[in-house]
Amino acid sequence: MKILITGGAGYKGTVLTKKLLDAGYDVTVMDNFMYGYEPILHLANHPLLTIKKADIRNKIDNLKEYDVIFHLAGISGFPACASNPHSAQLINVEATRLLVESLSPGQLLINASTTSMYGKSGEPCDEQTPVDPISTYAHTKLAAEKIVMERENTVSLRFATVFGFSTKMRMDLMINDFTYKAIKEGVLVLFDGFAKRTFIHVRDAADCYIFTMNNFDKMKANIYNAGGNSLNYSKEEIAGLINKKVKFTVINSELKDKDLRHFIVNFDKIEKLGYKPKISAEEGIDELIKLYQFYDYYSHYKTI
Repeated sequence: MKILITGGAGYKGTVLTKKLLDAGYDVTVMDNFMYGYEPILHLANHPLLTIKKADIRNKIDNLKEYDVIFHLAGISGFPACASNPHSAQLINVEATRLLVESLSPGQLLINASTTSMYGKSGEPCDEQTPVDPISTYAHTKLAAEKIVMERENTVSLRFATVFGFSTKMRMDLMINDFTYKAIKEGVLVLFDGFAKRTFIHVRDAADCYIFTMNNFDKMKANIYNAGGNSLNYSKEEIAGLINKKVKFTVINSELKDKDLRHFIVNFDKIEKLGYKPKISAEEGIDELIKLYQFYDYYSHYKTI
């Protein structure tokens, strides 16, 4: 079986790539490497790995040779999409359309989507809940999901907010960001601390992709929330979990957060098929605390 991962050098992609290689799969990583090559270098000499530098906005060479495509490429998250909505539209939506139009009917497509499209109701949401995207990111991911779900051999996974260690770190993700600020700054300013989000560790997210591939016949032509029912937390609750391990000051601001998401997500649909995350928020925070003892995200290179 030949597997293609678009965006394979990204936060989730690097973790998924290693897990697939460890399982003996023939993997091709396609990425434009806008954040550099370092996240994937530790795997570059693996005999089952092919690395392609390419832009997802262009047609993919030899696309028909792949049995499974994990579509992870995109502009991810509220801040990045808000700062460049034109690129978000081109990459998240139009590039996805081009990919889908280029696939053969028999190729399996597993799409990376998001729970962000559930908006700010504060209510429990499952896959039947009407979506209410309130950000450029959520709007573009919903548009992309509609495109991919026009074909039968597709599964779309609406992921919870991911956290935890990856060789390509993302610091715009809440648990990663809160833990970093707690350790490096000793102060965390909370905006809308009541707001609920849902979370999944990056290794569990990679496992969810592989679970979907292994159970594709049962899951195809469907949308699934990807996460676990035990991982719905408010911002205040996440800050409290970190504060049990690292002493820092929490300041509750009266200002509103620009990111207005507030929801509780139900994951019964995928749990009934046998998928459930293994890593708790507390375990992921412990990993991050260990990492941040030496890791400085904002100054990788210093002169002597």
